[in-house]
Amino acid sequence: MWKGSISFGLVTIPVKLYASTESKDVRFNLLHEPCRTPVQYRKWCPVCDREVAQEEITRGYEFERGRYVTVDEDELEAIPQAAKRTLEIVGFVNLSEIDPVFFDKTYYLEPGEGGAKAYALLRRAMEETGRIALARVVIRTKESLAALRVFDGKVLAMETMHFPDEVRSVAGLTGVVEPELRPQEIEMATSLIESLSMPFDPTQFENQYRQAVLELIGAKVAGEEVAQVAPAPERGRVVDLMEALRASLRAGSPEGADAPGAAAAVAAAGPVPGVAALPAPGAGLTPPGVVPGVPAGLVPGAPGMAVPGPPPGVAPLPGLAPVRPAERAEERP
Repeated sequence: MWKGSISFGLVTIPVKLYASTESKDVRFNLLHEPCRTPVQYRKWCPVCDREVAQEEITRGYEFERGRYVTVDEDELEAIPQAAKRTLEIVGFVNLSEIDPVFFDKTYYLEPGEGGAKAYALLRRAMEETGRIALARVVIRTKESLAALRVFDGKVLAMETMHFPDEVRSVAGLTGVVEPELRPQEIEMATSLIESLSMPFDPTQFENQYRQAVLELIGAKVAGEEVAQVAPAPERGRVVDLMEALRASLRAGSPEGADAPGAAAAVAAAGPVPGVAALPAPGAGLTPPGVVPGVPAGLVPGAPGMAVPGPPPGVAPLPGLAPVRPAERAEERP
């Protein structure tokens, strides 16, 4: 989607840019209910009372309510900005210094013709130093900060970043207070975190809502009756924070009993009113293929594990041939 070069001191590395992610949202076309015809977007001028052709459209900035100044392509092109085909590295930092709120979108960088060795050298040097690169880049007409890092041990990835003035201040959040916390509450909360800690494995997770939507569509295409999904049980209002923490520790994963300080914290706190005591660890609480706290459909090898992707009969959908985006109104669920 973009070709340019990385400017690294006096070194220039030709690269190609590829999007690293794609949206899997289920898209719906808006139809006219009586005839099931896709609704079209139309550019309409209410003053001239007619449809407007593309060549008649220009950009306008509203500086006062109802008053605009127009800006054309030539004027935008004349504005000085960073080189459009250069990823200019301005420094190197530790990744831990950047809060995730600054990150926007991730891209993969592939070396262009003649750039393989310099690309590998930069990647290796960044691995050796444990640093990531901060850079400036212009993609299409938008200038962004960017962070270059090593991904999967072999590829340079570029994260576009928000500028500081694009990150909203938290000063307006008036509900954040500092109440007094008892040592027992802190101890039990940290024990609960320890009991639920696990290595990050993204393959354990899937978009359950999207899967349910695809199953709904598949059932409709097949002409089957669509079963209603039972609503999630209400958890009720937390009356006492300590009771909620004790119940969470007792009903959590088996590792919770072995987490540092967890057993002592629960024993010291005593029984929770209205919560039945659970059997001792190892007494058949966790059958094979079950990870407490993780839905069964996300556990590899578990019975009934959901398999990502559309159900049988969903793609392609009969009677829903693709059309040009400009001809259809779309919405995302």
